[in-house]
Amino acid sequence: MNEHKAESMRRATALAESVRIGQREVGPGQPCYIVAEAGSNHNQSLEMAKELIDVAAEAGCDAVKFQTFSAATLYSKRTPRFSYLGDADVYQLIEANELPRAWQAELFAHAQRRAITFLCSPFDIQAVDELDEIGVLAYKIASFELVDHAFLQYIAAKGKPMLLSTGMANLGDIEEAVAAILATGNREVALLHCNSVYPTPMASVNLRAMETMRQAFRCAVGFSDHTVGTTISVAAAALGANVIEKHFTLSRRLPGPDHGPFALEPDELQALVQQIRWTAAALGNGIKTCTPDEMEFARKGRRSIVAAMDIPAGAVLTAEMLVVKRPGLGIPPKFMALLMGRRVRVDIAADEPVTWAHIG
Repeated sequence: MNEHKAESMRRATALAESVRIGQREVGPGQPCYIVAEAGSNHNQSLEMAKELIDVAAEAGCDAVKFQTFSAATLYSKRTPRFSYLGDADVYQLIEANELPRAWQAELFAHAQRRAITFLCSPFDIQAVDELDEIGVLAYKIASFELVDHAFLQYIAAKGKPMLLSTGMANLGDIEEAVAAILATGNREVALLHCNSVYPTPMASVNLRAMETMRQAFRCAVGFSDHTVGTTISVAAAALGANVIEKHFTLSRRLPGPDHGPFALEPDELQALVQQIRWTAAALGNGIKTCTPDEMEFARKGRRSIVAAMDIPAGAVLTAEMLVVKRPGLGIPPKFMALLMGRRVRVDIAADEPVTWAHIG
């Protein structure tokens, strides 16, 4: 098999290095794609859902994401209680937080009006089809669904990019899920590192796993953040996350499981977006040099060779005639030895920076 054919086969059986969501390229060398996770924080109020979209748009997020699920198709009524939810019955809690499916098209349209991408995590086949019909640009897949390969393949067959969270998974789990997706011919997958504890303890975050996934799958990677505050999302951006997903709420005082301490309030979401953008700007290109805005400081603040006394034209320079101090307008100090014994061709006043134009 020739090298060209081998490379073509490798590419056909590997994830794409980046994905395209609408007009946005998401991957290496591109701005971090920020997803504001509304989850079920609409509290079954259409107006609240629209307000969440408004908040995400005003914060400068790239996308706002909801979840479409039904208790009847998601959880058995015999599901044990989750410790972090206290005494709440899981089935009843899910039922009370369902997004009315009739809202999906209206929320999609509202997001379009606010110039922000509408995303939604589907949790059943019906939701996948409904979201496809209204024109979603990509699918976000929750960590819990990673082991349902048939479901992943159904979504992948829609031919749209997929943001796949990987909470609770090891590399083998992810490899199996990726293989299932690739079998459909869909290569546009971004993998999001995640820890599925709400909120996630700092010692359990393990941000370095994001780079492990990047090396293993050669694709866009990111971080779905369930920690308290904005610090870890910013750290993920500094480590090269191509996607950041963060829960947000109108108020953490509202009732419901997704309004918890891991969710940001509107002003905090806005701050997070700014911090991520600042972080990207601060990372730069890696070339170590004097930046244009440092030039004034280099000229006026660095040291150079200065006359220690009045030096008449024709004098032969000695060590006693010269001193090193600021500003940096004269000959650099490293050339001091070269000046010894040289004759000056013009008068140099005391405290005047010595330049090569002074030297005969």
